Amino acid sequence: MMGLLAGLVVGIAIGSAVYGREIRRMARFLRERPAESNARLSVELPDGSSRELARAINAQLDTIQTERITAMVKAQEFQRDLSSLAHDVRTPLMGAQGHIQLAMEDARSQATRNPGTEMQPHPASDRERHLEVALQRLDDVRDLLDQLFSYARAADPDQILDIEPVAVQPLIAEVLVGHYPEFEERGWEPILEFNDERFMLEADRTALRRIIDNLVTNALRHGAGAPVITQRGDVIAFSNPIAAQAAAGIDTARLFDRFYQADDARGSKGSGLGLAVAQSLAGAMHLHLSATVERATNSDAADALLSVAITPTNS
Repeated sequence: MMGLLAGLVVGIAIGSAVYGREIRRMARFLRERPAESNARLSVELPDGSSRELARAINAQLDTIQTERITAMVKAQEFQRDLSSLAHDVRTPLMGAQGHIQLAMEDARSQATRNPGTEMQPHPASDRERHLEVALQRLDDVRDLLDQLFSYARAADPDQILDIEPVAVQPLIAEVLVGHYPEFEERGWEPILEFNDERFMLEADRTALRRIIDNLVTNALRHGAGAPVITQRGDVIAFSNPIAAQAAAGIDTARLFDRFYQADDARGSKGSGLGLAVAQSLAGAMHLHLSATVERATNSDAADALLSVAITPTNS
């Protein structure tokens, strides 16, 4: 009996020592493992508790690695976005600088040709033309910074929205009236078709108005014809004809990404932030924006149709 008890004690002592060594090995692995390593914890003991512990640790390592990779991808995207932003800000500033320099050279040239006389510029002078272009370039920078500020506000997780039932048709009509001069200049007449004129969305009125305004502005900048705005069930759709060449360059999966522009040369109007602002505001109100491009069959103005839909996420 005493021999059996002694053997049991020895067995427990040996098992405890082995188990302690295994725990120390696991601790050493976690302590010495490089953060970027793909190595996973192995098990040297056949018991179930060690295997369960190793599985739990490896699951956490998998989660950490996934988060690290996601953070790296986002950091790379952010760097690309900063490069694009720097390009978009630098280009109009350099243009403004160039035109101001030309205006100054023109002024110096006139002074050289007419020493001792006061210059009398006329409305059509080259100097005035260069200054007008410079002012336009500076306006472009201001618009870009305004859009950037709007995106920062829209993406702010702490923003406070006043969610309430909002009548959508009158709000869209209000936005369209605000853009009337631009539609008149193009000879476009927007079409508004609602199955239910009393249709409402649960939204913040100001934020929803901003979404609608950004979609209308996008249609004016890049469209080739008047937009058609429809309501079918819970879905609001903005559709407008676009040129086939423009349609070929649109990646609908990236259309709502910040700074995305279908024009690789970044020569098109706009900052590439308007639709990103709209999507961010929509997400904060449990709405979603999606886009499709299809060939138009009933438009003489363009060869394709761009449609953007506003849909409640619970639909």
